[in-house]
Amino acid sequence: MGRKANSTIGKKGNQIMPTFPLFLARWPAIVAAARACIGTRFRSQGRVPGLGLDCVGVVLVAAGAAEITVAPLPAYRLGGGYPDISAIFERCGAWRVEAALPGDVLTVEPAIGQRHFGIITPSGMVHAHAAIGRVVEGPLDPGWTISGVWRLPGAR
Repeated sequence: MGRKANSTIGKKGNQIMPTFPLFLARWPAIVAAARACIGTRFRSQGRVPGLGLDCVGVVLVAAGAAEITVAPLPAYRLGGGYPDISAIFERCGAWRVEAALPGDVLTVEPAIGQRHFGIITPSGMVHAHAAIGRVVEGPLDPGWTISGVWRLPGAR
């Protein structure tokens, strides 16, 4: 199994990360919560499933399903202007990983200077698609540059 049966703190590289027993992995809840948002209309700064979500809102809903609290985010604007993403993810206990697995948060750049977020699923990514006007699940757009993959605490 490789992981301890209690919730202790371990090291990954130079970052502290929580270790959880495998039977408590929360990635299925993260994916299910993201998928429950599918069809919700796109709304900049939206945080309410069924009413309106943006890409950050989808990630916050999914993290909430895994009982992960994210501190209030500084203001940002559609298409860019996001604050220091690394610091925000690290504050909630997430850590950067090389290979994406279901339940992970993907950070992409659809265009230079733009950032976008989604939750990895077994069949692609759930994200709020501004051009389509709603939350969707599908394959990653081949024109997007992957800028980071983050694992939420307890996801694996």
